[in-house]
This record gives sequence, C-alpha cells and structure tokens, in this order.
Amino acid sequence: MTMLKRTLLLSGLCLLGALPAKADNLLIWTPVRVSEQSYKTTMGFRLPSEWETSAGADLALASTDGEAIQPGSEQATLWGKIIKARVTPTGKAQQDASLRIDTLRGSGSLMLSRSRSFILSDSLDLQTSRFVNVDYDAVETRQTSVTATQALKLIYPGTGTSISAGSSVTDFGRDFSSSVGVSQTILPNLNLNAAVTNPLSSGSSASVNVNYRVSW
Repeated sequence: MTMLKRTLLLSGLCLLGALPAKADNLLIWTPVRVSEQSYKTTMGFRLPSEWETSAGADLALASTDGEAIQPGSEQATLWGKIIKARVTPTGKAQQDASLRIDTLRGSGSLMLSRSRSFILSDSLDLQTSRFVNVDYDAVETRQTSVTATQALKLIYPGTGTSISAGSSVTDFGRDFSSSVGVSQTILPNLNLNAAVTNPLSSGSSASVNVNYRVSW
C-alpha cells in the first residue's frame, strides 16, 4: 500500500465523519468503531424503483499504538445490489444480484440468486432457492471459480419442523457436494439441527447442534 493510497483512505474516513448522520432514506451511512484502534464505514445510496437498487463502498483501517496504520488492515471495497421481490397471497418470489470488488487486493465476486416460497397447505410450506456465485482472486492459482447451489426446504409451521436438501457444483463439475438436514424447534428460542453432508458417498459426515437465540 503506497503512502498516497493510505492518505486517500484516511481522508475518506475523515470526510465521512463530517457528514450528517442521516440525510434521508436514500442515504446509506454506517460508521462503526470496531475497537479502540480500528474503524469501519459503509457508505452508499439507494434508488427508488421497481428493482430495489443500492450501491456504495466499505472503508476500514486499523492503527497501532504508535498511530501507524497496521499493514493489511486497510479495506476499500465497492459493492452494488439489486433486488426484486413479488408477494402474492400464496407465496413470495425474490431475485437478487450483488457485486463486490476489493480495490486494494484485486479480487471480486458476483452472486445471482432466485428464491421462492409457497403455502402448499394449512400445515406445509415449501421454499426453493438457487444461487450462482462467481469469484475472482488475482493471487490464487485458480483465479476464477464458479459455484452453483440449489436447495429445497419443507416446513411444517404447526410443529416447528423443517426438512431440507441441497447440492452444490463448483467449476462445472470439478467439485460436487450435497446435504440433507432436519431442524426442530424445541422452545421459542431453542432449535435442534442435524445434517448429513454427502450422504451417498464414503466420505459422508454428520453434525448435530443446538442453537439458542437471545434478543434484548
């Protein structure tokens, strides 16, 4: 990182600190003091349209006790996202596209997703989702990677039970994985989850965990 880039990054964070905390609903500005010597700011804007559109940048840095910038702590990532959601009496459909570019390290990612949820009956809901993720990293041996994922979930609202299945393919068949799982609500904030990865292969693995969520 050259001294000029460091100066520009510091100047950008200082300029954000001088902006009003909230100009209107179209402005995205979230400065956060992560620790005593590290800071992160998300800035951007939203556009009112049929497709919910937003774009901006994430800026971050950390300093040492001597107030010098910690090597490798700088972050300057450009991002953009568009979402279109459609709600009907029997379900919801949503399409997303998001892009992130790390301007300091020469990496980026593009994600396209589509999800739908249906009310099949009084006791059964269905959710489907598909994702395509393209990653680029200039320093990796395999610079570009493409991953496609699809998932299906059956939900029984009355019992708090859900059954899911999913599969993922990387680089057009180079890597393949699948999983099946079940989740059960025990208490309002307590869930039991069990999953099996690659159930049809000799390298299958299983996991069981309990999650408790507290809000205050």
